[in-house]
Amino acid sequence: MIGAKATKQRPRARLPETPRYRARFAEGPADFARAETLRALAFRGDSRAADADAFDPLCRHLLIETRDTGALVGTCRLLYFADGRRIGASYSAQFYDLAPLAGYPAPMLELGRFCIAPGAQDADVLRLAWAALARIVTDERVGMLFGCSSFPGTDETAFRDAFALLGARHLAPCEWRPRAKAPDVVRLAASSARPDLTRALKAMPPLLRSYLAMGGWVSDHAVRDRDLGTLHVFTGLEVGRVPAGRARALRALAGA
Repeated sequence: MIGAKATKQRPRARLPETPRYRARFAEGPADFARAETLRALAFRGDSRAADADAFDPLCRHLLIETRDTGALVGTCRLLYFADGRRIGASYSAQFYDLAPLAGYPAPMLELGRFCIAPGAQDADVLRLAWAALARIVTDERVGMLFGCSSFPGTDETAFRDAFALLGARHLAPCEWRPRAKAPDVVRLAASSARPDLTRALKAMPPLLRSYLAMGGWVSDHAVRDRDLGTLHVFTGLEVGRVPAGRARALRALAGA
């Protein structure tokens, strides 16, 4: 089960609510068990399966719940770094050589295991999650969000157009670009040179689409993760480069 130490990592931000949903941090064993169950269902297709690892006790765990029943509709975990010097201790560093980011000078926040409950199709769930992150980023002066954005399945042919679009338009700046580390990778440049935009966007997970809409970027390769049955790309978002209009909207929803 997710460790209780996760709640003690950083000062608590005042998190936002909407008329239907609220965001808060997990606070005890019951909360952690609920998050673990949702993660197992989302990433492993079985709520009875285990989805916990050694990073959980190091993280804070964000919950998105309905206000009327308290049902859990979304969750993610957050791991804070004062700067890039210890980024090699992140979850993402298991799969990517992040040495280029070791010189990043500002606080960083790794966003992991983000998932939304099956059937929770309300766009306000994702919107509130981003508003909560905006509140945390503002309070903690975070300069970059990063993590692994997962595509369901390990057959890259299903994501040919999406990978081609990422490779053509959304690669990380050279100075920050992660290098290959995992033994089983798919180079984005090897995908179709003329992606179908509609198919590409449809194949991308909602979290990745959100990152890209705010100016996010990805590694030049995807990693095949056979444990979770996914292909994922390293994803970064430099907070200072978020378009002004989107930043204002998020701050307004977050009350920041």
